[in-house]
Amino acid sequence: MDIHEYQAKELLSGFGVPVPRGGVAYSAEQAVYRASEVGGTRWVVKAQIHSGARGKAGGVKLCTTDADVRQAAKDLLGKTLVTVQTGAEGLPVHRLLVEQALPIARELYVGLVLDRKRERIVVVAHPHGGMEIEEIAQREPAAILREEVEPAVGMQGFQARELAFGLGLEPPQVSQAVTAILGAYRAFRELDATMVEINPLVVTQDGHVLALDVKMSFDDNAMFRRPNVAELRDYAQEDPREAEAAEHGLNYVALDGDIGCIINGAGLAMATMDMIKHAGGEPANFLDIGGGASPDRVAAAFRLVLSDKKVRAILVNVFAGINRCDWVAQGVIQAVREVHVPVPLVVRLAGTNVTEGRRILADSGLPILTADTLAEAAARVVAARDRAGAGAGVA
Repeated sequence: MDIHEYQAKELLSGFGVPVPRGGVAYSAEQAVYRASEVGGTRWVVKAQIHSGARGKAGGVKLCTTDADVRQAAKDLLGKTLVTVQTGAEGLPVHRLLVEQALPIARELYVGLVLDRKRERIVVVAHPHGGMEIEEIAQREPAAILREEVEPAVGMQGFQARELAFGLGLEPPQVSQAVTAILGAYRAFRELDATMVEINPLVVTQDGHVLALDVKMSFDDNAMFRRPNVAELRDYAQEDPREAEAAEHGLNYVALDGDIGCIINGAGLAMATMDMIKHAGGEPANFLDIGGGASPDRVAAAFRLVLSDKKVRAILVNVFAGINRCDWVAQGVIQAVREVHVPVPLVVRLAGTNVTEGRRILADSGLPILTADTLAEAAARVVAARDRAGAGAGVA
């Protein structure tokens, strides 16, 4: 789960990370009011979307008058901002961050990520931050600083100081950077984050160290115990199908193909997509219905898959362990009868009570193709897709 920049700054400031003065605005007049609250004579108006590289896309505007702030807000609100990270569809701008414009002397990079291989939180830093950090890291990999955090003791002050000195900060600025790094670590650990990125961490001309831009991502599976973070979720920034899937307890990711997938288990879903590609097809989605393939959940899965107008065939692949194949078959039949399925449907069942499950499908009277193996199911759904496409072309 991602959140907006202003939300991340509010969270981090609660852990002692210094951030610029600013506030969120939902209208042009509110943006002007926020500028007056911040004070000063120069402000930055930032589009709030779940993407980086906003500056290059025109989503960050420097303003010196109230009229500039008002116009910047009018230009951004309601706009679909397209960046190198959003894809061609872009993301809608429904809110803005208005904050003080700082006189910047240096831009640094600090990021915290979860290294799953080492089972450690790793803090990485680079003496050059800003929009081009990826390119800079490729050109100067030796300049990247790393500190691994031992889970039993947490991040220590000496580790933060080593990073601060490694970034080339002056002694008066080191303590401020240490406060920011340790605060970011505590936020990462206590809020079940998977990533905290401060890019850039700036040194102002008067010697202050602040987090100028912040991104945070969180573990979806831990949000049940972090209601204060879960309520920050902005569904307008997500694929509406993925948002609907979350409401039904489904794991859904839209892809570019035309064969819809309804699978139980993430590993089986990945294997199924591989087999579809091996058979010459392209999966339209990743969809894991989980262990409880109830009729309601299966029906929700069919609606999600069919909401993608590119889908020309559907493959249901269920290995029944905790479930039983006869229950799954009944759920598929009920779902197909409730949800109009205008494309070919292939169902492959395996596991507990598989013989009874296949009998239920065969006796249903519905135009459901079945398969015994995953390879057979993939081949059949690709062939069904091709036949459906040929029929559409003839029509």
